[in-house]
Amino acid sequence: MTRGRADVNPKKRLITWIIVLVFCCGCFYAYTRSRGSSALEYGSKSLRKFGSSYWRGDEDTTDTSTKHEEDADDGFIPKSFPVCDDRHSEIIPCLDRNLIYQTRLKLDLSVMEHYERHCPLPEKRYNCLIPPPPGYKVPIKWPKSRDQIWKANIPHTHLATEKSDQNWMVVKGDKVVFPGGGTHFHYGADKYLASMANMLNFPKNSMNNEGNVRTVFDAGCGVASFGGYLLAYDILTMSLAPNDVHENQIQFALERGIPAYLGVLGTKRLPYPSRSFELAHCSRCRIDWLQRNGILLLELDRILRPGGYFAYSSPEAYAQDEEDLRIFRAMSAFVERMCWKIAVKRDQTVIWVKPLTNDCFMQREPGTQPPMCRSDDDPDLVWGVPMEACITPYSNQVHRSKGSALAPWPARLTTPPPRLADLGYSDDMFIKDTELWQRRVEHYWTVFGQNLESDTFRNVMDMKANLGSFAAALTNKEVWVMNVVPEDGPNTLKIVYDRGLLGSVHNWCESYSTYPRTYDLIHAWTVFSDIERRGCSIVDLLLEMDRILRPKGYIIYNDKRSIAEVIKKYLGALHWESVAISDSQLVEQEEDDVVFIIQKKMWLTSESLKDSE
Repeated sequence: MTRGRADVNPKKRLITWIIVLVFCCGCFYAYTRSRGSSALEYGSKSLRKFGSSYWRGDEDTTDTSTKHEEDADDGFIPKSFPVCDDRHSEIIPCLDRNLIYQTRLKLDLSVMEHYERHCPLPEKRYNCLIPPPPGYKVPIKWPKSRDQIWKANIPHTHLATEKSDQNWMVVKGDKVVFPGGGTHFHYGADKYLASMANMLNFPKNSMNNEGNVRTVFDAGCGVASFGGYLLAYDILTMSLAPNDVHENQIQFALERGIPAYLGVLGTKRLPYPSRSFELAHCSRCRIDWLQRNGILLLELDRILRPGGYFAYSSPEAYAQDEEDLRIFRAMSAFVERMCWKIAVKRDQTVIWVKPLTNDCFMQREPGTQPPMCRSDDDPDLVWGVPMEACITPYSNQVHRSKGSALAPWPARLTTPPPRLADLGYSDDMFIKDTELWQRRVEHYWTVFGQNLESDTFRNVMDMKANLGSFAAALTNKEVWVMNVVPEDGPNTLKIVYDRGLLGSVHNWCESYSTYPRTYDLIHAWTVFSDIERRGCSIVDLLLEMDRILRPKGYIIYNDKRSIAEVIKKYLGALHWESVAISDSQLVEQEEDDVVFIIQKKMWLTSESLKDSE
């Protein structure tokens, strides 16, 4: 009997363990499925199958079930990419608060570290296409878009309610309308700007001051009506706001066709070189300018040009209660030690002006705070660099010239700026680069053929801007260009700004700080060769470009033919299509280079289609 029971028990135990194992595996499978359906797809090869019925778009009949082709680089090329969950239609990978929670980063909220860039590790990057929201439409064209957009494209109306007394935006049927109001200028940015120009005694009450004000920085910009209305004066504004409780304000700005960037005055330098802007503006931007020994005011000082203005409209500038008076007195004393002076103070606005030379700095008493920056500090080195609580002195050239010595706009665009010498570039090199890109852009438009209309593009990105000559060649068109200068190359962004253009520094091995569906046109000149040389993923870059490109938007690829052939294999998976390809020998480049024009198709998920019906 004992021997018989011993023979049976091991079998029962085996069966029991098998049942337990199957149950555990089933639970694990169900868990991973639920996680996959509610989160982004991560990892470079984490592909999932989706039936062809999941997609629908203009002439888009690609079979999107997951298939692969052999490729020499990694062994396969997908026929389709999975689609991110609809809840991630506005994902910004390096500004994703969910990532911060998941990775349990220890950040100092008091200095806005949680609004700064924190990128996922390479193995945790998404590998899926960002779906447009239900009912998405091709954006309204400029200039109408300044004043109205489709509500379905940014289905968030809380700002219309929250800021209803300030005329930020109003919901009207299937559109969101922008009356031009702001936190401090309820009756419209146009009247506010005319008042500011009058305060500064600018000729004809025009904010451009006869072309001497061209680039402006707006901190805490709201929906960017301030910058939107400055465009009428031929002024470009870098409208900046974080992805905070008003998380869609920059998205609204970009949908309107107004230059804007997601960022924050926190602990890192802003991604702009020194002496970039003629005017900085803060209209009740809720920034504590005196924190950490005035470090944020000193960051403004770094990016303002000699003789540049800081326009501050805030209760501290006019309110008479004791706390506001205390703050304003402390702020005034601090900027006085920075050698700023009050240009004018009227009603609810004070405007300070920076000195033109180093004279005031040299006359300060020893030990005066804030200190001057170290002589070895490079004020143009910005990518991931901590802010410094110090005053950036002017170069000898600026001191001698008593200012930036820049030509007024529009001559500024084509006049060689003095800072070319910092890079070892001659005036002749600058002029030839400008002429070369004029020819290249003419060639691009020839390659486009009949595909373009005058309003096809509004928001344009140049992924590798160099001296900004691609953007300069587009100034006769109703577009603005985000000129991106890679952080590991020559620091040419200061030349871009000295030409009267806008841009930022970036590392293309990471995601860019903007919302999905931002740009109508992306120009990629030798960017893929750079990425390949750095050992970063071409597929990651393609997915990032797809994220920030609007449906029906275009890409101009200008690079090696061999990489273009690889990109062609991904067109179906990305739901892109080839428009034209041309040997670029006509535009004076290497023999192996080609110009490849690509268009992103319009597509919606089946869930989006159901919601929009």
